[in-house]
Amino acid sequence: MEQTATTKQLLEQYYSGFARKEGWETVLSENFLFTGGDMTRPEPLVGKAAYRQVIDRFSRVFNAMRVKEMIIDGGKACVIGTYDYTFPNGVRMTGDVAEIWEAGAGKLQALRIFFDTLTFQKNTPS
Repeated sequence: MEQTATTKQLLEQYYSGFARKEGWETVLSENFLFTGGDMTRPEPLVGKAAYRQVIDRFSRVFNAMRVKEMIIDGGKACVIGTYDYTFPNGVRMTGDVAEIWEAGAGKLQALRIFFDTLTFQKNTPS
């Protein structure tokens, strides 16, 4: 009988790969839901491929990341991730991102993030 990964195991695998910028997507469901970064667009992006495009862009500005705090309650979790950024305009800073997860059926199903969007807008040309 196959054992389903726990929410903690899924998140540990995700963040281990995310920090290396490779292998993080293996724990995402195909119909993964991502919401965040733009309060004017509350509807989620749907699908692993759509989320991968967001992360491909985001990966250009973060140099390192580490999990600061992780709270898990069954299939739900809140992670505070600390990121070191270097923006295209040369500005460097460190900031936290609140990441709210849902897991089920052995995969990460959804993510909603909260972070300082104004800083990104000011330091990233359109």
